[in-house]
Amino acid sequence: MNAAELMVKSLENEGVQYVFGVPGEENLALLQALSHSTIKFIVTRHEQTAGFMAATVGRLTGSPGVCLTTLGPGATNAITSSAFGLLGGMPVVFITGQKPIKKNKQGHFQIIDTVELFKPVTKFSKQIVNANSVAASVREAFRLAREERPGSVHLELPEDVADEETNGSPFPVTQVRRPVAEDKALNLAVKMIEKAKFPLIIIGAGGNRKRTSKSLTEFINKTRIPFIPTQIGKGVVDERNPYYLGTAALSDNDYVHCALNKADLVINVGHDIIEKPPFLMKRSDSRKVIHINFFSAAMDNIYFPQLEVVGDIATTIEELNSKIKIQPHWDFSYFMKLRNYLKNNLKSIVKDGRYPYTPQQVVKTVRGVMKDDDIVALDNGMFKIWFARSYETRCPNSLLLDNALATMGAGLSSAMTAKIIFPQKKVLCVSGDGGFMMNSQDLETAKRLGLDLVILILEDNGYGMIKWKQKAAGLDDFGLDFNNPDFEKYAKAYGVKGYKISRSGQLEKLLKKVINQKGIHLISVPIDYQDNQKILVDELKKKTCLL
Repeated sequence: MNAAELMVKSLENEGVQYVFGVPGEENLALLQALSHSTIKFIVTRHEQTAGFMAATVGRLTGSPGVCLTTLGPGATNAITSSAFGLLGGMPVVFITGQKPIKKNKQGHFQIIDTVELFKPVTKFSKQIVNANSVAASVREAFRLAREERPGSVHLELPEDVADEETNGSPFPVTQVRRPVAEDKALNLAVKMIEKAKFPLIIIGAGGNRKRTSKSLTEFINKTRIPFIPTQIGKGVVDERNPYYLGTAALSDNDYVHCALNKADLVINVGHDIIEKPPFLMKRSDSRKVIHINFFSAAMDNIYFPQLEVVGDIATTIEELNSKIKIQPHWDFSYFMKLRNYLKNNLKSIVKDGRYPYTPQQVVKTVRGVMKDDDIVALDNGMFKIWFARSYETRCPNSLLLDNALATMGAGLSSAMTAKIIFPQKKVLCVSGDGGFMMNSQDLETAKRLGLDLVILILEDNGYGMIKWKQKAAGLDDFGLDFNNPDFEKYAKAYGVKGYKISRSGQLEKLLKKVINQKGIHLISVPIDYQDNQKILVDELKKKTCLL
């Protein structure tokens, strides 16, 4: 076979089911090999979409997704997606083409140093220079993509190498067990937890991977220690749990930070420096921190845990659960009082009957329609904070939220992938008008694939998150407004159903109807963000942790 065929055989050997991409002439041998493969190739309308979709495969399955692009502009268009996978901890393999490297016929047309280009946004970037090295390169790429901390990797396959003949064969896929934390560290953690009076759990991005949901839920239910997830940590433990306090949706000064200030021990599970820190340590702080993660802590002047328990998170929590004894001096009364206060506060800020809709109304409406394990895929914008703060997440990966690269334009791609991977679940995309228009052309992809999706576009004719920041900084309202197409007609141009909400109460009825229908339904919802300053800034400045 040739090297391209061996690469496809190697991808099959890794269990790859889908390759997403926009190919070019440098990929033709690989495309030919894919045409005879069990792998389904999905062509998208932009390389960024292909990369977002491949990364979301990694997020939802734990196995690397695959994105294929050509050289030059095809590769540069995928850079944002590679950063999305790297920062988000999503295993994904990018394969790019290149002009012949042994006998170049076209000079430097479209040629850039793609391998070097990808290095800052991948864990590993390599050019394949010999057909006989294809199998080993693919195996190593997949191993590195999956290994903690997971992320993006890159392989470049030049077109002359792709055509070379080889007698190679795929390398066997071996399973690697992650190390288990040592008993000494586990025993020290048990002592610190049992000694504390006000222990508290934070669930970070690293906790939202690798079967941690069951072990964390059992640990929390046994010990009754309250927990706070970060934005990416949402869903690891069902937020209907009586020990859920709220989400660290803001970096500081929200009600959940009252609990973090009260705690004398923070059990920090899956801390990831990519996320904005949910709390800041101080040298003068008497509060202790236990770092539980796959890897040791990155120390700085705001994070220096007193104990690190390094190893597989799920196994660590299981071991702690078997060793720990409930302590009569643990006092969670303040935490429970705070929980009830915040729960009532989040309910009170929802004013039904308003039009244009507020983000609080949208969150309530979406939660009322979606089942526990249905999937809401968020793009990035002001609404993300409201969903993180108020959307009650009940299952892992039922709220696809990006608090790492936080790029606009990824919401529709993530929603399409979720529906491909879980066709039995209802999938809803929530996007701002700014983010949606960045990759809206892939409505055609969703339509071509026959997906059943509902897309909410929250329309405020501007970059709302930055407008909020601009106002909070006391600056002029400048440079952030734009006009939109008629989204109802825009949807119809792609052959999908479009709707525009024009009065209060209409969204609730429409969403209940279309979520159970076939096809793609695009709903434009005028949104009013005027409460941002009042609720997320002014009210929190006045809050008192004395409640």
